[in-house]
Amino acid sequence: MISTSAALLAFLIFAGTMTYAGVKDVATMTISNRLVGFLLVAFAVLAPLADVDLSTIWSSILVASAVLACTFAFFALGWIGGGDAKLLPVAVLWLGPALALNFVVYASVLGAVLTLTLLQFRRVPLPVVLKKRAWSRRLHQPQSGIPYGAAMAPAALLLLPESHWFSALL
Repeated sequence: MISTSAALLAFLIFAGTMTYAGVKDVATMTISNRLVGFLLVAFAVLAPLADVDLSTIWSSILVASAVLACTFAFFALGWIGGGDAKLLPVAVLWLGPALALNFVVYASVLGAVLTLTLLQFRRVPLPVVLKKRAWSRRLHQPQSGIPYGAAMAPAALLLLPESHWFSALL
């Protein structure tokens, strides 16, 4: 009973927090350290309570650490923002090693679509209704970055039903 409740809570926390991160990234172009820290602590608490086996926990940590090394290199090269560099490996931690590659591919494809969409959006005049919104003005600026959290969130949500969190609910 406790493991099923913990798995359900983990499922809801991860889905909700990733959704929030994606929306917040579009609105503010930031992914806070608190959000990433919250996901880390929630994983550390809920994974054992949900009866995620120790080998899955450790392999998740190992794969997420490798992804963190890559994303920090990308951040150092200026290819992605710091929040993106932290959110991607934390999402990999939650999804587990079996879904890590799929997540990175999904997030990359969705990120490419988002990038191309924003590049087109930035080529046309901003509609009057959007000029009143700070977030849309920010997204419209050519020098503005790409909120990749908005690509990571749906990628994570697409894969979440395939994760160990969901299988623990069945």
